[in-house]
Amino acid sequence: MSLRSPLGPALAALGLCVATGAVAVLATAAPAAAEESAHNEYKGRVTAKSGLILRDRPTRSSRIVGKAPYGSIVHIFCKTGGDRVNGNDRWYLLTDGTWAWGSAYYIDNIGAVPRWC
Repeated sequence: MSLRSPLGPALAALGLCVATGAVAVLATAAPAAAEESAHNEYKGRVTAKSGLILRDRPTRSSRIVGKAPYGSIVHIFCKTGGDRVNGNDRWYLLTDGTWAWGSAYYIDNIGAVPRWC
């Protein structure tokens, strides 16, 4: 008496197709995830001659938490609206060692414009 099912070869083939499909999906998903991650790495160059004042909120009156020197490259997490600086109300949340806000007026984007917070 055999314990083999007549569906055995068909199920084995189906399992192989499912496994192959899963590998194909994972193989294409990994580069897409890496590409998406690369697009989320926003950078800018500080254009304020005296350096960019970093604040704890996107306002001109909030506490100063640091300063980025002229010409330095800053890493930007996202952008939001805030107090106007010379007509520009955009502020960038910077991630260089500490989380701080810098006025977008004094930062030239390198590459893509940052996403909204």
